[in-house]
Amino acid sequence: MRLLADECCDARLVSQLRSEGHDAIYMKEFRPGASDKVVLEKAYSEERILITEDKDFGELVCRLEKPAHGIVLLRFDAHERDLKWPRLKQLIDRHGSGLHGLFVVVDAEKSRSRPLGRQARR
Repeated sequence: MRLLADECCDARLVSQLRSEGHDAIYMKEFRPGASDKVVLEKAYSEERILITEDKDFGELVCRLEKPAHGIVLLRFDAHERDLKWPRLKQLIDRHGSGLHGLFVVVDAEKSRSRPLGRQARR
């Protein structure tokens, strides 16, 4: 799966994605300090699902209808950080390419999704 991990994501998470065979770009390695707009545009132009912990992407794609192929928002408290990888892996294993066109929020107990607006999927 083609993924783009936002700079706010843990480097261990990116390593685990890569070790599972995913084509994962890490913004911290590619272009640290890039704006959310640049991150979203890169993910969209390369047809990648964006993985982030930044809630601002929800506003960009849901309210402002910026184009995106899919977004996974990780919402974990500091004491739950060890759950990020198992929960993300479970989501990817279960839904794979079905994540395209969705905004998914994943936390320690559940995940919920909503379709991106028609304009966002372009």
